[in-house]
Amino acid sequence: MANEEKLVEYLKWTTAELHQTQQQLRDLKAAQHEPIAVVSMSCRLPGKTRTPEDLWELVAAGRDAVTGFPDDRAWEITEDPPYAELGGFVDDAAGFDAGFFDIGPTEAVATEPLQRLMLHLAWETVERGHIAPHTLRSTLTGVYVGATGHDYATRLETAPDELLPYLGGGTSGSLVSGRVAYALGLEGPAISVDTACSSSLVAIHLACQALRRGECHLALAGGGTIMSTPHTFLAFSHQKSLSLDGRCKSFAGSADGMGLAEGAGLVLLERLGDARRNGHPVLAVIRGSAVNQDGGGYGLAAPNGPSQQHVIRAALADAQLTPDQIDAVEAHGTGTPIGDAIEAQALIATYGAHRSPDRPLWLGSVKSNTGHTQGAAGTAALIKMVQALRHDTLPPTLHIDRPTPLATWKKGAVQLLTHAVDWPRRDEPRRIGISAFATSGTNAHLILEEPPMPAAATGSPAAPTGAASAPAHPVAWPLSARTPEALQAQAEALVAHLAAADPAPSPAEVAHSLAATRTPLDHRAVLIGSRHPELLAAARALAAGDDHPQLTRSTLDGNAKRIAWHFGGHPSDSLTHGAHLCATFPVFATAFDEACGLLGSHLAHPLPADPLDSPDPAHVQHLLFALHVALARLLVEAGVRPHTLTGDGVGHIAAAHAAQVLTLDDACRLAVAHATADPENSPAPDTYEAVLNQLTFHPPTLTLTSTAPDDAPITTADYWHHHLTSPPSAPSTTETHTLFQLAGTAPDTDAAQDLLADLARLHTSGTTIDWTRLVQHSPRPRTVDLPTYPFQATRYWLHDHTTGTTK
Repeated sequence: MANEEKLVEYLKWTTAELHQTQQQLRDLKAAQHEPIAVVSMSCRLPGKTRTPEDLWELVAAGRDAVTGFPDDRAWEITEDPPYAELGGFVDDAAGFDAGFFDIGPTEAVATEPLQRLMLHLAWETVERGHIAPHTLRSTLTGVYVGATGHDYATRLETAPDELLPYLGGGTSGSLVSGRVAYALGLEGPAISVDTACSSSLVAIHLACQALRRGECHLALAGGGTIMSTPHTFLAFSHQKSLSLDGRCKSFAGSADGMGLAEGAGLVLLERLGDARRNGHPVLAVIRGSAVNQDGGGYGLAAPNGPSQQHVIRAALADAQLTPDQIDAVEAHGTGTPIGDAIEAQALIATYGAHRSPDRPLWLGSVKSNTGHTQGAAGTAALIKMVQALRHDTLPPTLHIDRPTPLATWKKGAVQLLTHAVDWPRRDEPRRIGISAFATSGTNAHLILEEPPMPAAATGSPAAPTGAASAPAHPVAWPLSARTPEALQAQAEALVAHLAAADPAPSPAEVAHSLAATRTPLDHRAVLIGSRHPELLAAARALAAGDDHPQLTRSTLDGNAKRIAWHFGGHPSDSLTHGAHLCATFPVFATAFDEACGLLGSHLAHPLPADPLDSPDPAHVQHLLFALHVALARLLVEAGVRPHTLTGDGVGHIAAAHAAQVLTLDDACRLAVAHATADPENSPAPDTYEAVLNQLTFHPPTLTLTSTAPDDAPITTADYWHHHLTSPPSAPSTTETHTLFQLAGTAPDTDAAQDLLADLARLHTSGTTIDWTRLVQHSPRPRTVDLPTYPFQATRYWLHDHTTGTTK
């Protein structure tokens, strides 16, 4: 090759390498800024706020969640305390479903409320994300939790001996995240963060970074604080930073200090591209975030305006956005006069300057409703603003008599949300900044954006399928719980949820969602029906502890039933029942069509396109074989594994295929030969010889009952020659659960409903059915929101068990 040709080849190679390197750099840069989807959310906040929907109702109605001190925590208040006995408190902080998480009563008592509450929230958040929690076991799912205020055991002078093994871990901040990871079997990073008031927003920031770097594929992130004593009130009262009436008057002229509160919240995060591919909800998108420190300045706990400006600009840079692209800021806004003024000035300088007065930055804070929830503050703010996006409204901030005069409001277009403001979608995505600052000096700012429209949507989102448009095929609604009481509560919650839904999801959508997004637990029930009235009637019966013909309950005795499959050789009403199954179960229909196609390749003429519609008598045995194959395929995909297979005629051939002795093509070839010969007409001994010599036999993967008197190997031509030329023998009777037979139901019954009923009996007696395989219609039913697990809380409070050992 001439030197010039070598040079050309080298330049081509170099150019290709350069293009590849440039693409890798572009991909790396894109990954560093990939949007993070908020898949789901859960919370416990003041005002009996137990869900994100409750929080929206609180802020949209302009309600105040501040109350007197809780009366169930055995707080000993000194006479004439130096603070108002008012704050924002979580309802039933002592309640915990210890048995659900396999935690004994003693350990539950020694475990601080925040650890316990995070277990409840983690399970709920995953379920609200349309994910069955058990499917995350051994996955790279991270847990990032901001955890502050570990005062649960601070009143103990001496600890009872039985609590000593558990108190260390039970009051450790590290186990707030670690215990969640352990309970769910998660193998991504588990990190607890304590930066005081900015803890949960810092945790969310760290989770976003980890997702972009590939350290985890999903992440639970958030934080919380539960006050087990009034010590925090005493500490802040000495700093003169508490409000006289226990309320945060964010950015108000009348602001006189913060109102202390508590709470907890979690969000489930996932890279946006992954969330779309996995079909998970996308409630909002985190475009960027940043964290920094005040450093040395005006005092350890004093806010630092320049540092706040820096972290805001860093978050905008991470989001690759400019200040004028942000519509509103959910502020830290604790209600301390100096702190609010410094924060307002930083917002005016970053967002308000050079902004058009007719499009001001809207400013508010959820703390005016709940009080300052400390470790939960950033998560509460994020949940509020996700809900604001979903409801197209910026809710009002309470207690503002006039803007604080300590800020120079005229220097920028920033306006307080003294009333609700409509916030409709427009061409440009709506975006919010969220701030969290802390006495530790650690500041965080996050940019939240509305979710992108679905790729196929051109206008408003597609209308839900609804109950009326779905075919009335029978479906199964599987419910389960750790206790009978929780199972009844689950049914009651489902009835209430569907009664309130408008429009109600179709029965198939509920069936798919229950099957795909809920973990099968010990106590089970299955409701079977085609339409809402009958299914809801069965659910009401379950909730009330009554019987119902379309309800099957748990009969778990610790041992799964032994299962036998018998493949009959005579059609009876099988063809009619097969048509029902084809119409109801796509997996069945696909397998039936595949078998019919292969059967047709071995016949003189292919089977008709719809062979079950007025079937040709000459093809009855062929169709019976195809139906057996389809039923076996459906059952295997649904998770049913038989202990024994029996059959006669073409049924025995189908059984051999189910046991993988014969491939489907070989089984079809043999079934055609058998149907043609008909052993009742005494075929000649060499009728099958040519066909049998073409087959390949494989060792069975399941127990296939032999019909040969001398126990000839089932993988030989001799065995099959004997079987096919002998009259059918009666199947052996064993202590097994004989599953649904195609010919085993009356001609006027719905075979699909009978099959579901049989599977329900298996599911409630030890065999876990994969119900998702039974609702794979086209198009696939939507995954819809359903009530989360109804935890059965028992009171566990350290003071109750240590009377005389606390101070």
